Amino acid sequence: MIDTGGRRNEEVKKQLIAITAAIVTAASAFLLGACSGGISENASVHDPSVFYDEESETYYAFGSHFAVASSTDLVNWHQVATDGAEGQELLYGTTDWRSVLSQSAALVGGSENTWAPDVEYYNGKYYMYYSLTRGFGGPVSVIGRVESDNVLGPYSNEVIIVDGASSTSLNKPNCIDPELFYDKDGGLWMVYGSYYGGIYMLELYNEGENWGLRKPDQGEFGKLVWSTPGSTVVEGPFVFYNEDTGYYYLFTSYGDLATDYNLRVARSTNPNGPYLDLSGTDVSGNSSVCNIYKLAGNYFLGDSEGIAAIGHGSIVEKDGEFFSVSHSRREDGNGGVTPAHSMWTAKLLFNEDGWPLLTPCRYTGEEARTFSNRDVAGTYDLLFFINTTTATFEHSTEYTFNANGTIDQGGNQVGTFSVSGSYITVTLNGVDYKGALADCWNTYTDEGGAICISAVSGLATTIWAVSK
Repeated sequence: MIDTGGRRNEEVKKQLIAITAAIVTAASAFLLGACSGGISENASVHDPSVFYDEESETYYAFGSHFAVASSTDLVNWHQVATDGAEGQELLYGTTDWRSVLSQSAALVGGSENTWAPDVEYYNGKYYMYYSLTRGFGGPVSVIGRVESDNVLGPYSNEVIIVDGASSTSLNKPNCIDPELFYDKDGGLWMVYGSYYGGIYMLELYNEGENWGLRKPDQGEFGKLVWSTPGSTVVEGPFVFYNEDTGYYYLFTSYGDLATDYNLRVARSTNPNGPYLDLSGTDVSGNSSVCNIYKLAGNYFLGDSEGIAAIGHGSIVEKDGEFFSVSHSRREDGNGGVTPAHSMWTAKLLFNEDGWPLLTPCRYTGEEARTFSNRDVAGTYDLLFFINTTTATFEHSTEYTFNANGTIDQGGNQVGTFSVSGSYITVTLNGVDYKGALADCWNTYTDEGGAICISAVSGLATTIWAVSK
């Protein structure tokens, strides 16, 4: 065992950081391009689950395949451990993770690594919730928990939380991607699930020796809170509460990472649901994918490289603001998607109706402020996210926002806009989009002083715009 203050633990961490420094430097240029606007370092983590460690005042992103990254500002991400053996050695103290997760490995059999872990802290201990499956996307799956005195491990003392491997149910979910959250009254919940089985919710004990274990009388798998119509794939659930809006927000990701990945959200006034789409329909039932708000998909903005697969991450609250920390990929030059992942942190804003909005540019430390029509006036690269799951990249078009509140495109007036504080309403072709504004460093031109617009219509169509 390596304790929190042990010399060996410090040496291991230093060695890991030194080994990966050169990898990160090279990978950052490939994954992000040359970004000098405050983004000096990035990392690669698949399915990042972000935990803030108060003791070290550091954010840690724990991902699938054992990768770990850290940040003190949500801007610069440092590779602590890469996928595979390096991450296993750090988190489990051995490159043979099955010797630590022996019970789970025996139940599942044939799994190559753990998926999408979530780290939490309670009463002097760090707890990591992990998941295993037999075969990609299969229902033979397990969620378990290990513990450590150190946020970076090594973790041990395996406990099974959800056992989909032993279940004989014909409708069992894919038991992976666990994420814990507290409700507004201090209750503790775990949302989980993936692929065609949908997303489930379990209530956990929130105190005492049973903290973090499931409460009884919830059935094998808890409550279904998000189903998937047809053959649509859903994964990566995350729930958080915004006391200003009074809603719990359930984020999921749809589609295939290699083609049509996209980020979705529904909301509820109750942690256990029902979670409703923009039309007010419960997403655990017959909600159409066309009514489930898509915050981001694959796209080209301006003349930059194509950005893909923003999703399966965490929402972090910092100094009264919310941030989305996800993975992202790139267009490969042939209309497809690269396999490499990079961290993508963006501000999460809210419109006047309380729906969340993802800013189009990566966060580089900008502070919130209010705006006027004159502030917003200028030329923008603007794109529409059509609310379907298709293997296409959306492309932006140049629009001009005038100080008098009109919008021109190609020399013709095509709409209007009005600004109130940090809110904006954009009307294009007779459709109203309610959104919000933020200052940003233009991720796509590598220039400062830009303004981001993100807005959604009642038809669940999203617009993104970045000033040039």
